[in-house]
Amino acid sequence: INPKKHNIMKRFLLLLSAIFLTNIAFCQNEVKVSDDDAIFFVVEVQPEFPGGLDSMYAFIQKNLIYPEKAKAEGIEGRVFITFTIEKDGSVSNVKILRGIGGGCDEVAKEVVEKMPKWKPGTQRGKPVRVQFNLPIKFELEKDKE
Repeated sequence: INPKKHNIMKRFLLLLSAIFLTNIAFCQNEVKVSDDDAIFFVVEVQPEFPGGLDSMYAFIQKNLIYPEKAKAEGIEGRVFITFTIEKDGSVSNVKILRGIGGGCDEVAKEVVEKMPKWKPGTQRGKPVRVQFNLPIKFELEKDKE
């Protein structure tokens, strides 16, 4: 066997192993606190915003106020938010995963905290707590010439 091909094959197998182990680590279905308080990431029936995704985006657009500081500094991008949809559909544990600054992070968090109750997610026919991640896009309007 050619030593170069052998090294390439070893690296390829090592990379495949790393990808496989990473997938196992990140594909866990739930985080256990206690049986009643488990937070699921994947459930049989996902939580749903009242009226569906289009209604959620309309709600965000209506309630999102672009911060003046971000406008002045030309800040654009996506703020990634994580939160829990509780068994009763309420939103809790709202946190910023990745922000862009200029006040956008705080505005995005406030909008998620204002959301109405969702239809909760279910597992085996019972409502459960579900972790939800959401990107919120901030984009300045371009001048039309």
